[in-house]
Amino acid sequence: MIERYTSPEMGKIWDLKNRFQKMLDVEIAACEAWAELGKIPRQALLTIKKKARIDVDLINEIEQVTRHDVIAFITSLEKCVGEDSKYIHLGLTSSDVIDTAFALLVREASELIMEKLNSLCHLLKKMASAHKLTYMIGRTHGVHSEVITFGFKLAIWYQECKRNIERFKQAVKEMACGKISGAVGTYSNLDPRLETIACKILKLEPAKISSQIIQRDRYAYYMQILALMGTFIEKIALEIRLLQKTETLDLEEPFSKGQKGSSAMPHKHNPILCEQMTGLARVLRSNSLAALENNALWHERDISHSSVERIIFPDSTILIHYMLNKVIYILQNLKVNKEKMIKNIYTTKGLIFSQNVLTRLIEKGLLRNQAYELVQRIANEAWKTENDFIKMINSDPQIREHLSSEEIDNCFDYRSNENKILKAIQRALK
Repeated sequence: MIERYTSPEMGKIWDLKNRFQKMLDVEIAACEAWAELGKIPRQALLTIKKKARIDVDLINEIEQVTRHDVIAFITSLEKCVGEDSKYIHLGLTSSDVIDTAFALLVREASELIMEKLNSLCHLLKKMASAHKLTYMIGRTHGVHSEVITFGFKLAIWYQECKRNIERFKQAVKEMACGKISGAVGTYSNLDPRLETIACKILKLEPAKISSQIIQRDRYAYYMQILALMGTFIEKIALEIRLLQKTETLDLEEPFSKGQKGSSAMPHKHNPILCEQMTGLARVLRSNSLAALENNALWHERDISHSSVERIIFPDSTILIHYMLNKVIYILQNLKVNKEKMIKNIYTTKGLIFSQNVLTRLIEKGLLRNQAYELVQRIANEAWKTENDFIKMINSDPQIREHLSSEEIDNCFDYRSNENKILKAIQRALK
C-alpha cells in the first residue's frame, strides 16, 4: 500500500470544524470588545457565548444557497443564538474574521511544527556528539578530498537546524497578526479600539495598518521558511542517498524486516524514504512560489489569493510536519557503516593526503608552486597507474630531499587533524 503523506495531528487543525471554531473565536472576541466599549449589552454577550456553536453541516447547507462561506457561517449562528445574534459581526467584513482566524490556525499548526523541529535539532546534536570520532572521507565535487568525521557532518546539520528554528520563530511571529478594521481597512463602521481589545483577547498583534486584508508578504515569508526547512530535510536525505550508493555504502537508511526493494531484484535496498523527502521538498518549494504570487492583489484586495491559501497552507504545514517526523525516524534508525567508512578513506590509496605532503614541503622552505607541481606530478601518476601514493612519495628522490620517512608517515595518518575537528564540533554544539 502506498504511504499517504499525512499528519493526523496537523490534519485536525485544518478540519472545517476547527476552522469555523476559530472564526467563532474571533467573532466572540469582537463582541467582548464591543461590550467593553459599551456598544452591546453584557447580557447579549453572555447569550452569544452560551448559545453560539458550530454546525458544519448546517453551514455547508446554507452555503449551497448563499455561495459565501462567511455569510453561511453567520447565518448558522443566527439560528442557534436568536435575537442577540444581531450583535455578531457588527461592523466587520469577512476578511476581518477570515484573516484573524487564519492567524490562530497557523499559530496552532506552528506549535506542532516547532515541537518536531526542536526534536530534530536535539537528535542531530546527540548524534554529532556520538559520532565525533567516526572517521569518513570528505568529498567535494563528488571527489574524495580530505578526512572528516560523521559527527562533523552532523554538527553542520545541527547548526542549520538551529537557524531554521530562529527563522521559523520570526515567521510565526509575523503570522500572529490580527485585523479588524472593516471593508477597506479604514474602520468606517468600527472603533479602532475594538481591534486592539479583540486582538489582545486572542493574543495576536493588531496590524498597524491594513487594507481589507492582512498583507500577504507575511504569508509569503512564512511559506518561504517552510520551503527552506524542506530543503534542509532534503539536504540530509540527499546526503544519505549519495552515501548509500553501492560503491560507497557509508550510510544506509532503515530497511525493515520483510521490506522489499525491487519487484525484480531481490538484493535491492533502495533509499526510498530519502527519495521521498527529496521529492516532497519540491512540493513545498512550489507552494512557496504560489504564496509569493499572492502578494500582489488588485487595489485594496481581490480574492485570487483565497483559493490558493486554502490549499497551500494546510498542505504545506501537514507536509512539513510529516517530513520532520520521517527524517527523525530515518536518523534514529540510520545504519552507520564505520568499517566501510575507514575502508573508503583508503580507496584512493593515500591520494587524499596530498595536501598534507604539500604543506610539509612548503614548511621545509619550498615555494608553494614548486611544491604543488612536485606533489601533483606524483599524484597524477598515482591516479593513472593506481599505485600506492605513499609508496610513490617515499620513493621519490625530490621528496626525500626534504622529508624523512617518519615525516611522510605522519602526513598519511587520517587522525592527524583530530583535535581540530573535535574543536570545530564542540564549538558547533555549544
